[in-house]
Amino acid sequence: SETLRISIKPTDFISWLFSVLPPDCPPLGLESLNVDDSQIQASSYQRSGLGPHRGRLNIQSGIEDGDLYDGAWCAEFKDKHQWLEVDAIHLTLFTGVILQGRNSIWSWDWVETYKVQLSNDSVSWKTCMNGTQEAIFEGNQNPETPVLGLLPVPTVARFIRINPQTWYFNGTVCLRAEILGCRVPDPDDIYSSAPEPGSKDALDFRHHNYKEMRKLMKSVTEECPDITRVYTIGKSYTGLKLYVMEISDNPGKHELGEPEFRYVAGMHGNEALGRELVLNLMQYMCKEYKKGNQRIVRLVTETRIHLLPSMNPDGYEVAYEKGSELAGWAEGRYSFEGIDLNHNFPDLNNIMWDAQETAADPSKVSNHYIPIPEYYTKEDAMVAPETRAVISWMQDIPFVLSANLHGGELVVTYPFDCTRDWAPQENTPTADDAFFRWLATVYASTNLVMVDPDRRICHYEDFQGHNNIINGGAWHTVPGSMNDFSYLHTNCFEVTVELSCDKFPHVSELPIEWENNKESLLVYMEQVHRGIKGVVKDKITKQGIADAVIKVEDHDHDIRSAADGDYWRLLNPGEYKVVVWAEGYFPSMRRCHVGMEPNPTICDFTLTKTPIQRLKEIRAKGGKVPQDLQLRLRALRLRKLRTF
Repeated sequence: SETLRISIKPTDFISWLFSVLPPDCPPLGLESLNVDDSQIQASSYQRSGLGPHRGRLNIQSGIEDGDLYDGAWCAEFKDKHQWLEVDAIHLTLFTGVILQGRNSIWSWDWVETYKVQLSNDSVSWKTCMNGTQEAIFEGNQNPETPVLGLLPVPTVARFIRINPQTWYFNGTVCLRAEILGCRVPDPDDIYSSAPEPGSKDALDFRHHNYKEMRKLMKSVTEECPDITRVYTIGKSYTGLKLYVMEISDNPGKHELGEPEFRYVAGMHGNEALGRELVLNLMQYMCKEYKKGNQRIVRLVTETRIHLLPSMNPDGYEVAYEKGSELAGWAEGRYSFEGIDLNHNFPDLNNIMWDAQETAADPSKVSNHYIPIPEYYTKEDAMVAPETRAVISWMQDIPFVLSANLHGGELVVTYPFDCTRDWAPQENTPTADDAFFRWLATVYASTNLVMVDPDRRICHYEDFQGHNNIINGGAWHTVPGSMNDFSYLHTNCFEVTVELSCDKFPHVSELPIEWENNKESLLVYMEQVHRGIKGVVKDKITKQGIADAVIKVEDHDHDIRSAADGDYWRLLNPGEYKVVVWAEGYFPSMRRCHVGMEPNPTICDFTLTKTPIQRLKEIRAKGGKVPQDLQLRLRALRLRKLRTF
């Protein structure tokens, strides 16, 4: 048979490609690490720490210059013949380049102008043209701000080179980059039939700004009105509301014995993945509950779940306007006032440690419910309205377990985040270190990226040697963190999850990231049902006793009962001696067994009022003192006299 050959103009071919490919081509994945180190080459490089594999957008450097993990690709020579090359593996319609300078606290290096060259075989190269002249692209004017250069004519090729022409006069040829391009359908490509990674869940996978987030949350409540409720806990500096989605079989009500759980995302506004995962989670739980998924039904009926997708909506809007690749490493991180919310909570750690050092008996120093210092409560204190709103929320609801979702790394950190004596890095465990390690491991060991032994480190720290978990203080000290405040001021245990190397993944990455984290998000919530729980009641009235202190032997961290007298104490499997006491009552002791099953052991306590307390209450009401109480008080007085 004869082969029919049709001549097609290049412009017609490009038009056809745009008709079958997405209108905005996604990044190849230098930043997200979808592009392997082996796909990146360079004309030269100064040393291995500045090799071509470091030429990735937003990659962060180590502390020291000269280490193995520096902050860019840097050419060995300062001339116009240097290049960074990326092999897209497949035929690709290249549409643009994003460039950034070198990340370093010691030196300033960036490329100011560059050319782009394209090839199908990495041997013959053609320079991108702007009409009849070689195109010169504008690069950077500082090390951190990403700059987009769009190709005058999108071009199909397999290989692309960035060819620097000029650079900062006092620096050298250094850059970090991302490449934009759409994969072209190619019948001769043996890998073209491989299914694209994604998700089977029919969720709204896109980046949602403030208005779109509100619409999505409203749509979930309309789809599942019986198990959802949206409420607000306050406003940002610019007046954007901090919305929370509650998921429960009895929305709006704390049920006796049912633990309260929360996810908080978007504390740093440009760390956008957590926001989208929380929005995905509320959609998923609604849909699966309606389907009768027993795991989800059990979570909804046995847990009161609170989801805060955006703690820093002002910062997010700034990053959203720039876009996922152009927001850079810090744009939108802080609140509108320039406050890092993760350092904005009261530093209760040093209050507790200082009190222990000066006390005659350190064991008598309170180890929980540490009050907020007076300076922090003043109107002129540098406290963001977002932080105040979250603190009030923590005080109103007896949360048991939480996770704070961040981005820019792949690791789960657990308290304490603040180190003693302001050490920059030092392992600083809590009294519940074993359980915190369990919590961190639960998330990390079910995250599909963290458990991949072949995954590349994000920036310069390899957490795989620690099984992708680390004590916060051992990583870097964070005074005033939400995790530490939650543990020391409330009953709630909280960890931080660093979800991905890329703080603001492209929309095309969101289905994959959902699949990477879906199981982790669910199994972590289920840990709220570990340990012991019960109700502390008055022996006579049978009413719950609020603020009863629950002490576990060998665990120097107490918790308190909620308003109805119910409590939850997260513990690993084992046998525990538990003592409960409340003001005006005799203490009570029980031995409680915690099994391996993810179900809490019921340990209820009934407390008896002291005779003196009963007398105070009767006199306050003007009542008559019963004869049995008179006899008990007389016996107590006689016992005291015999001791003298």
